[in-house]
Amino acid sequence: MNRSENGVALLADIGGTHARFALCRGGGPTRLRVLPTVEYGDLESATRAYLAREQTEPAELGAAVVAVAAPVHGDEVELTNLGWRFSIEGTRRALGIPRLVALNDFAALALSLPALSAGDLETIAEGEPARDRALAVIGPGTGLGVGGLLPMPDGHWLPVESEGGHRDLAATDEREWQVVERLRARFGHASAERAISGPGLAAIDATLREIDCAPLSHLAPEEVSARARGHLDPHAVEAVRLFSGWLGAVAGDLALTLGARGGVFLAGGALAGLGQAFDRALFVERFRAKGRFREYLAPIPVHRITRVDASLLGLSRALQA
Repeated sequence: MNRSENGVALLADIGGTHARFALCRGGGPTRLRVLPTVEYGDLESATRAYLAREQTEPAELGAAVVAVAAPVHGDEVELTNLGWRFSIEGTRRALGIPRLVALNDFAALALSLPALSAGDLETIAEGEPARDRALAVIGPGTGLGVGGLLPMPDGHWLPVESEGGHRDLAATDEREWQVVERLRARFGHASAERAISGPGLAAIDATLREIDCAPLSHLAPEEVSARARGHLDPHAVEAVRLFSGWLGAVAGDLALTLGARGGVFLAGGALAGLGQAFDRALFVERFRAKGRFREYLAPIPVHRITRVDASLLGLSRALQA
């Protein structure tokens, strides 16, 4: 997507909880603001609120590129974990912007990967990345985002849009099986996202209490994380352990599926909220525990993205493509 003659572009990353906005004038994102999505009814109203705060008129924009936590097919977009539905063309006309393009949020995040520096990353598993090989990204937030980046012969990168967070959740022992069965009974389908996300962490915690006939406290994800970090609650600690193991298993599957020998990257607010409670050792073990392909996965490095505007950086790179 080439930038228009008007050099100012709007960048927007719309998740289930937060909407991140920035402007782009030929480089990376600037004038970043984070707005809570609950305060707005749709993309247009949130965009107008951001532009008003930045004292920028829609007419000043040459283009807008929007990352959404949803599949993008055609003109109508419905966010999976947010009650927003919008027409790309209708929103473009309402705002008076010459061009508006939408893409999956983890495709946008994947586009940022080659531009991230060591300071933007926290290493989870050391390794030796293979040159000119696929990259993978997975991130638990309000949902479970999954994406990839494939190297092309001309030196460019091709982002892979994915809804891999909705794959089946697999159990490897009796305790996990008990949780999966109860999640299936509750939701009809026990997808990876039902466990490996912010709401999923809370669901694991509540399910463990139900299994053990413990008092149900219906903790929010932030409360589960806090209790696990402080080692104040055995069910919260176990919930984070299961979360960590499942994330490792699914990330390993993703690396095998994409052949992501260039590296696997973790993102998402739910993971950041765990802090030191996140079981890195278990994550790495489950990431590599793929039988005959353990040695294939062993050299693949895993990093957590710490840069807060990485998706917006990816959108700015999409403008330059």
